[in-house]
Amino acid sequence: MVNKLSVNEYVSGIQHGDIAILGKAITLIESTLPTHQELAEQIIEKCLPLTGRSIRIGITGVPGVGKSSFIEKFGIYLADEHKKKIAVLAIDPTSSISKGSILGDKTRMEKLSVHPNAFIRPSPSSQSLGGVARKTRETIYLCEAAGFDTIIVETVGVGQSETAVHSMVDFFLLLMLSGAGDELQGIKRGIMEMADALVITKADGQNGDKAKLAAAEYKRAMHLLPPHAAGWIPDTSICSSLTGLGMADVWKMIERYKLHTELNNYFVEKRKNQAVYWMEETISENIKTLFFTNPNVKNAYAGYIESLKKGTITSYKAAQELMSLFKNV
Repeated sequence: MVNKLSVNEYVSGIQHGDIAILGKAITLIESTLPTHQELAEQIIEKCLPLTGRSIRIGITGVPGVGKSSFIEKFGIYLADEHKKKIAVLAIDPTSSISKGSILGDKTRMEKLSVHPNAFIRPSPSSQSLGGVARKTRETIYLCEAAGFDTIIVETVGVGQSETAVHSMVDFFLLLMLSGAGDELQGIKRGIMEMADALVITKADGQNGDKAKLAAAEYKRAMHLLPPHAAGWIPDTSICSSLTGLGMADVWKMIERYKLHTELNNYFVEKRKNQAVYWMEETISENIKTLFFTNPNVKNAYAGYIESLKKGTITSYKAAQELMSLFKNV
């Protein structure tokens, strides 16, 4: 069982960088058992004074952009050249369907996964996006307490997972491919607006010149977006996970951003606002859980679904009546 250790033993192990104990503590976070959740909260609370000393980097990109290859090359570059300790986490709301696509990514990150200064954790499966995101945020705290100074959070699923990742990181990196014209067609404006930097991948061989042209086009496009809240102008660059081209440039962009936002206090304020946001998200998730586990709601729910499908009740009316059942405990 994962809960044989005491809270202090967990905290001590995490503080001393014991990866096995860190993994067990994360398993407690991911567990749905109330006893595990309670223990996990106690561990997190004791670890909080040890957190906050990392740079949290979110990475997203279109399918086929090579996120895993980039993360591996970038992670090894940081670990070897800058002696960083790297933790790679994932947000994958689709894992209950795909049976954990990040597991495939982990096997592809073969070199990084065995690097002594790296830790890769798959996303918990069979969770709602909100549940996965909250658990990932709590995992960030434990990784920081264990001494990881660079946390990379990867979006594995699509859609709202970008927003979830953006709300828990300091720097949001968007990876793109150089396509055959119309580069701007393949990405949503909202994700572009979230990006602190945009990097064109696979800039090797014959793709080198295409990548440079795409980067220039995106650079112009980024200037047309609304001003960044931090007063930061998003950067664009190119890279190759095959040759290692551009990895140093990406890190320099992140360092410039961190310096810029620390000087104008945006870095600290953003983290404070994120903490409030995740409190509110956790409340929403808890209320939703309480609602659907309520005996009155559970007994009546299937009947309302049937009535909705028959068209004998409106969605609004059904919701109102279910809320009344929920309140009349």
